[in-house]
Amino acid sequence: MARKSNAETAANPGRLKQIALTYKMTRKADPKVGLILAGVGIVTFGVFLAIGFLIGHPVYLGILGFLVAFLAMAIVFGRRAERAAFGQMEGQPGAAAAVLDNVGRGWSTTPAIAMTRNQDIVHRAVGKAGVVLIAEGNPNRVKTLLAGEKRKLARIMPDVPVHDFIVGTGEGEVPLKKVRTTLLKLPRVLSGPQITQVNDKLRAMGDLMSNMPLPKGPMPKGMRMPRGGKMR
Repeated sequence: MARKSNAETAANPGRLKQIALTYKMTRKADPKVGLILAGVGIVTFGVFLAIGFLIGHPVYLGILGFLVAFLAMAIVFGRRAERAAFGQMEGQPGAAAAVLDNVGRGWSTTPAIAMTRNQDIVHRAVGKAGVVLIAEGNPNRVKTLLAGEKRKLARIMPDVPVHDFIVGTGEGEVPLKKVRTTLLKLPRVLSGPQITQVNDKLRAMGDLMSNMPLPKGPMPKGMRMPRGGKMR
C-alpha cells in the first residue's frame, strides 16, 4: 500500500505540470480562456447555490454545485485546449500523422508512406473500414501520390475498400480537426481477421520495397528525376 501511495504522489506533480503546460499553450492561442473558465465555474456554482436557498438546502446544493462547476470547467477547458492545439498544427507538415496517432483502438496507422520534396505527404490507416489514405499538402501534387498508392493497393488487394481524402480547408477537403471523426464515420466492412490479413500484406509489400536492390554508383549522365517523384 505504501508503494502505491508513493507512486500516486509522484504521478500527481506530473499531471499538474502537464495541465499547467496545456493551459499556457491554450492561453497563447486563446487569451480569454481564463476568464471563460472562471465565468463558467461561477455561473454554474451560483445557479446551484441559488436553487439550494430556494428549496432550503444550500449546503447540499452548494457542494453539488461546486462539483458540477468543476466538471463544467474541465469540459470547456478540454474543448478549447483541443481547438487551440489544432489551430497551432493547422498547415504544419505531418500534422495529420499526429491526429492519426490518437484515432483510437481498431486502427493501425503508418505515417508518410509517400512524400515529395515539397513535403506533400500521404499517410495510411487500416481498420474495419478498409484502407484509408490521408494526404496533406498541395492538392494537385498529392492527387498524383494518392493515385499511385491506390494503384499499388488495387494490385495486391483488389477486394479491400480503399478510401482517400485530402486534409485542408479548401473545397472538398477535410479540416484537420475532423480527420478522426471522418475515419470513424466510414462504414465498417472488414472483420478482425481480415484487418490482420491486410496489415500482413502491406507489411510484406513494405519489406519487399525496402529490400529491393538499388543500383550502385552515380546516376547515369543525362538521367533526371521524374517530376512529382516520390521519396521514401
